[in-house]
Amino acid sequence: MEENFRDSIGTIAEDGKRAWIFPKKPSGRFFKYRKYVSYGLLLFLVASPFIKINGNQFLMFNVLERRFNIFGFPFWPQDFHLVVVSMLAGVIFVALFTVAYGRIFCGWMCPQTIFMEMVFRRIEYWIDGDRGAQIRLDRSPWNGKKIRKRVLKWTIFFIISFLIANVFLAYLIGSDKLIRYVFDGPLAHMGTMIPLLIFTAVFYFVFAWFREQVCIIACPYGRLQGVLLDNKSIVVAYDHKRGEGDNGRKKFRKNEDRDALGHGDCIDCFQCVNVCPTGIDIRNGTQLECVNCTACIDECDHIMDSIKKPRGLIRYASEDEINKKAKFKFTARMKGYTAVLVVLTGILIGMLFLRNELEANILRLPGQLYERKANNMISNVYTYKLVNKTSKDVDNVSFKLLSHKGEIKMVSQDSFKVPAEEIAEGTLFIEINSSALTGDKDKLKIGVYNGEKLIETTTTQFLAPRSYH
Repeated sequence: MEENFRDSIGTIAEDGKRAWIFPKKPSGRFFKYRKYVSYGLLLFLVASPFIKINGNQFLMFNVLERRFNIFGFPFWPQDFHLVVVSMLAGVIFVALFTVAYGRIFCGWMCPQTIFMEMVFRRIEYWIDGDRGAQIRLDRSPWNGKKIRKRVLKWTIFFIISFLIANVFLAYLIGSDKLIRYVFDGPLAHMGTMIPLLIFTAVFYFVFAWFREQVCIIACPYGRLQGVLLDNKSIVVAYDHKRGEGDNGRKKFRKNEDRDALGHGDCIDCFQCVNVCPTGIDIRNGTQLECVNCTACIDECDHIMDSIKKPRGLIRYASEDEINKKAKFKFTARMKGYTAVLVVLTGILIGMLFLRNELEANILRLPGQLYERKANNMISNVYTYKLVNKTSKDVDNVSFKLLSHKGEIKMVSQDSFKVPAEEIAEGTLFIEINSSALTGDKDKLKIGVYNGEKLIETTTTQFLAPRSYH
């Protein structure tokens, strides 16, 4: 088999110019399943910012205000350790999934693939027609028909890109704020409108021009699979043993005994190439550009049905299955990834259960020393910060010393309220008799109470003069 196809990518012509891909409209059982998955994920993507659980947006990633909601649970910068563990678990999950099933995520769940194949290309098929009609339209001169089709398609693409940008904005700033901005009008919030138009332009550029090159050139996952895949990984594969036979492929001829002539089941119809959204020939083997979308499987199965041959010439299979008839096995490498993933997931679940809904930090005021008071009392001044991570107000909050006998004096009232998903800050004094201190830097344990209920504990240092000890 010639390997020169590996010297360049499918979207670059021999003269170095862009080779536009005009894939045939897919159909078949896998495409039907992909539509169910894709439209379900699209519904999830669009609805998630607008769903509320206990008053919290279902998913929100407000980077500017450092507020995040994941599945209705609010997270703060103080929960960054949870983000790190979850990201590590995500990386291991992707590695495990790729080792076992190749680039199946790209073809079935990736937002780029779903928007491109299930939204923008569907509109393109509706306006421009199938593969042949698109090629003829592309080669035709700029007449009235072509201009009308192009303007209609580009306008719809821009509108959809604008809607996608609004959905992503809802994830960033919150759906309530987005809806308020819409009713206020764009002129009232130009600081938000300009970035929104920039994001719209980016989405339009990606789906109207850059298209499949995102998967081939920009996405690092295609390179990652080259490291993670092995002969035991399940990928979209061409059964070259069956397809080539002893004497190679041959065009189909009616009433010809292909088996007697030593030819394989592949009739060299190129339909698997024509339907491929990245323009590759799957018969060349696993390639960087393949996103495991299964369009070639459906098309080949249709051809096999028409020539009365069994399906599965192109199918989900490993290289070992095709070459050695070996069935899929859970390898030692997969077991290792699984073990690490289980450990990380357990740690993450444990950390989530142990996560405090009210987080307290009490720190000595920078640049301030202790103060001597009457009756051998030593006083230190502190600033406190309480983060309420819940969607409910926490009323009647107060502090008590748990480790030493002493007194906590608030600058304002003795008890206060921490609003939902807000931060309460202030100043307090801690006074302790020198006889209760063990050194010049004692570690204090302070309890945070909601009425009489202890809801959080924190520690801080207490400075005292050395001469007392």
